[in-house]
Amino acid sequence: MAKTASFGVLHLGTSFGVTYALTGNIAIAGAVTFIEPLVNTVMHHFFEKYWGHPALLAWWARRRTSTETASPA
Repeated sequence: MAKTASFGVLHLGTSFGVTYALTGNIAIAGAVTFIEPLVNTVMHHFFEKYWGHPALLAWWARRRTSTETASPA
């Protein structure tokens, strides 16, 4: 757990540092530092939820089949 927590702090520090370096604005850097992980968490939820969805698997299968049967350029 300590490793995970320390990585989280490192991630937040990196996010703040990069955003501050790009914008020079502490308020924007602070907002991005906390908003980005929240958005990422929500995106991860839907990614996990739909990763094995039958419609997605069928789409990948169709895509793979059409790529294999296409003639090379």
